[in-house]
Amino acid sequence: MTTANTITGPTDTQRSDKDRVVIFDTTLRDGEQCPGATMTHDEKLEVAELLDEMGVDVIEAGFPIASEGDFAAVQEIARRSKNAVICGLSRAAPKDIDRCAEAIRPAARKRIHTFLSTSPVHMKWKLQKEPHEVYEMVIAQVTRARSHTDDVEWSAEDGTRTEHDFLCRCVEAAINAGATTINIPDTVGYTTPEEYAALFRMVRERVPNSDRAVFSVHCHDDLGMAVANSLAGVTGGARQIECTMNGIGERAGNAALEEVVMAIQTRNDVLPFWTGIDATMLTRASKLVSAATSFPVQYNKAIVGRNAFAHESGIHQDGMLKNTQTYEIMLPESVGVKQTSLVMGKHSGRHAFVHKLEELGYKLAANQLEDAFVRFKALADRKKHIYDEDIEALVDEEIAHEHDRITLTSLTVIAGTRGPQSATLELDIDGRQQTVQSTGNGPVDAIFNAIKALVPHEAVLELYQVHAVTEGTDAQAEVSVRLALGDYSVTSRGADPDTLVASAKAYLGALNKLISRQSRNADGRRRIHSTDVG
Repeated sequence: MTTANTITGPTDTQRSDKDRVVIFDTTLRDGEQCPGATMTHDEKLEVAELLDEMGVDVIEAGFPIASEGDFAAVQEIARRSKNAVICGLSRAAPKDIDRCAEAIRPAARKRIHTFLSTSPVHMKWKLQKEPHEVYEMVIAQVTRARSHTDDVEWSAEDGTRTEHDFLCRCVEAAINAGATTINIPDTVGYTTPEEYAALFRMVRERVPNSDRAVFSVHCHDDLGMAVANSLAGVTGGARQIECTMNGIGERAGNAALEEVVMAIQTRNDVLPFWTGIDATMLTRASKLVSAATSFPVQYNKAIVGRNAFAHESGIHQDGMLKNTQTYEIMLPESVGVKQTSLVMGKHSGRHAFVHKLEELGYKLAANQLEDAFVRFKALADRKKHIYDEDIEALVDEEIAHEHDRITLTSLTVIAGTRGPQSATLELDIDGRQQTVQSTGNGPVDAIFNAIKALVPHEAVLELYQVHAVTEGTDAQAEVSVRLALGDYSVTSRGADPDTLVASAKAYLGALNKLISRQSRNADGRRRIHSTDVG
């Protein structure tokens, strides 16, 4: 039986190449397809750099033909990569494959990931093609991809709902055409662990040339089984897991990278595999992705959630004081979480602040550090106690809005029983100060009307949500705002002890994302979604 609270992965001398699990991170591609999770160019580069440093084997940097912005990001990530294989996604179309090849060309190690639907429902309704046509397309797309690089991955989209005979035919054809990795994704999160493990065993046994390729899992979380299914696929013979930080992705999301890595590391007695991930960087990576996407991590999220190593129950606290192994199965330090908490307040100095940032997993540039410290001191003058979550909210907001074109300069709100409620707002718009006064049906409505007056737009407010970052009457408020423009939506967060100020920051954050998006697509090209196959 595995001893709790210990790292049980194999030592270097015990590790076997056949048990090595390749970690394929698709945060920048599938993760970004999560509605509202779009990242800026600079944010993508920052996330990619950290993933590379953390030991991710393959970084799926984007879908190059989707937009000029996607192409530029993939190309720059390819240019900057130091260790990881840089991968781009393409559909079966020749122009997709060629565009993908062009984007990843600067990388020292590069991969084309090309996919095609193989399930009856997808072939009939999505592709509108017969099986024999799809079979020929598999051969053609892999052959073309292989003409650009010797590292080609082919995916049977909706593989878990594909007829077994046809799946095996397509896999065999893809390998014969030059595919070195075969992905059988659970595209719609339909399968169960037992089914998924059996599927890989079946394919590997029936396909004559299966030993010439690495098999990969790609699971979605529609039924809450993405991680379990991914690990089951590995027990069935797969040796690559496709996953995302914080489990972000289409619909209910993807398998969470941090969960599959720590499951293998903690339960190596029943999962006798290993990865090259530096697990101590997981919390830091989680925070960065959360800040870049403006998607908060739920408090009870496994591994990286705020409460993952928190204990409130008296019984649990008593057990922890006697021996941490009573209620913790892994060391907090193993995922980059510190056990101790340095209480911060208005008397804290710069050195203590830097130490606290390091504890929380942040590494800021000198100018970022100075800005964060000034904002911290201002916050400390308004609050009795500064909690870790206060600092996280402060820094995350700074990172998320560092390149904003529109920023809040000042805000004065008049509210109460004697309406109408009004807001006097001053914004910095591309370096110019502009002021306006507006009224509304409540103070928040007045603020948003004032923003619309200074920055006219047609975006629709889909979500307005407020919660306290910490406890107490002086707690920071964290506001989430989601704006929709056509088929596209973005989410942003703002934090401040004043709920109305936080509301303005959140709305402006979302608006800045929309403006950035419009700038990237100024050439008039429609952003193509990776599920559009043609």
